[in-house]
Amino acid sequence: MQKQKISKWNQIISTTPDCEIVTTRVVNAPIGVAYEAWANPNHLKNWWGPKGFSNTFNRFDFKVGGKWSFIMHGPDKGNYANECEFTKIEKPFVIAWKRHSKPLFQVNATFEEVTSNKTNITFKMLFNTAEECNKLKPYVVDKNEENFDKLEIELAKMGAL
Repeated sequence: MQKQKISKWNQIISTTPDCEIVTTRVVNAPIGVAYEAWANPNHLKNWWGPKGFSNTFNRFDFKVGGKWSFIMHGPDKGNYANECEFTKIEKPFVIAWKRHSKPLFQVNATFEEVTSNKTNITFKMLFNTAEECNKLKPYVVDKNEENFDKLEIELAKMGAL
């Protein structure tokens, strides 16, 4: 049975595991540096997206209710517009947003200090239904891992490693 969804725009929906795609990785970076790689558009644009993708950020208003508008440029020359809205920000522990462009889902990224130089990052994509989740799951799981690979490169450039 699925948990009740919260309808307020600034709340993270509650889901069951069949409505989530979860990627977790422990990175070699202090929690503050790992968080900064997500919260600072000058770093985020360098690593966001799977292997071969680049980004043009049009708007990055990093606050609850703030908009994140960007175009992902794929290696196949495709351009993919993304419109998001930040729903929860708790430095340095949580960044959450919901997508206003398709496919529709929410994201909840959490940061947990493992040691002074290691951070566990959990990236959850939350869908309203299992059917919506299962449409993307065959593609997204590997692509999220590629995204984290690019994050680790950015963290090394930031001097975290």
